[in-house]
Amino acid sequence: MHYAQLLFPDFSLILCGFVLCRYTPLNRSVWEPVESLVYFFLFPVLLFQSIVRTPLDLAAASSLIAAGLTLGVSAIAMAYGLPHLPWIGARIDRRDHAASAQIAFRFNSFIALALADRLAGAQGLQLIAVLIGVCVPLFNVAAVWPMARHARRGFLRELVRNPLILATASGLGANLAGFALPGWLEPTVTRIGASSLALGLMAAGAGMRFSSLAHGRVLAVAVLAIRHLALPLVAFGLTRLLALPPAQTTVLMAFSALPTASSAYVLAARMGYNGAYVAGLVTLSTLLGMVSLPFALSLLRGL
Repeated sequence: MHYAQLLFPDFSLILCGFVLCRYTPLNRSVWEPVESLVYFFLFPVLLFQSIVRTPLDLAAASSLIAAGLTLGVSAIAMAYGLPHLPWIGARIDRRDHAASAQIAFRFNSFIALALADRLAGAQGLQLIAVLIGVCVPLFNVAAVWPMARHARRGFLRELVRNPLILATASGLGANLAGFALPGWLEPTVTRIGASSLALGLMAAGAGMRFSSLAHGRVLAVAVLAIRHLALPLVAFGLTRLLALPPAQTTVLMAFSALPTASSAYVLAARMGYNGAYVAGLVTLSTLLGMVSLPFALSLLRGL
């Protein structure tokens, strides 16, 4: 119950966004610009601030970075391997798989930062920001690559223009160079960061869709099982193997059970795939996160 209560404020904002979008005049035409504002400005500012706030000891975080990358590579391998499994491979559409593989390993950064702050304070924010910094480039490459043959633009161009990658790279560089935000600027940046979390979570709720999942059920179950069951178990094994400190253990377990990225359906649609189907998977993943996050965090009691 403790973890459910801890997660309630964030998921209540997701529910609030869904209700507002579905039952009030604040429909998708309102929330799409909000998503762009959060993604291209508010959220990168929060990422940058989270990284530069406290001097970063990469040596101390090296085990967490290794665990995050190992977790990510494991998820990518499992997602890519689905068409080659005897029973599953014959029952999934290859184009839908190319668009949906990303569901198994991408994550919702808004929820990640909100939870890290709630679970481990400023240290948690910095640790999750480091994980975002090292994993977002890998996951974006892995998400785009299966769809690249039908893309109108090269994926390298998409990567170097990604605001999350730019914010984390500049934040890491500034931190290692000893840069600190001026005291007079800190309150403004803090308010921007707080607004990004609230608006980002509500926008995730506004983007939830329950249609277009009538077909491809085997694929849906497979990618969601990787995202919400297999990854927490892999992360639990990594925390034991690497003997991570308590704060890093908590952050990694939460990271492993996050809902998938809400922008996954945008990427699929932009590259000519079934965006509506992927949007349905994003919706289910957001709902499953209400179960997988308490499950993953409850495993900490076994450490």
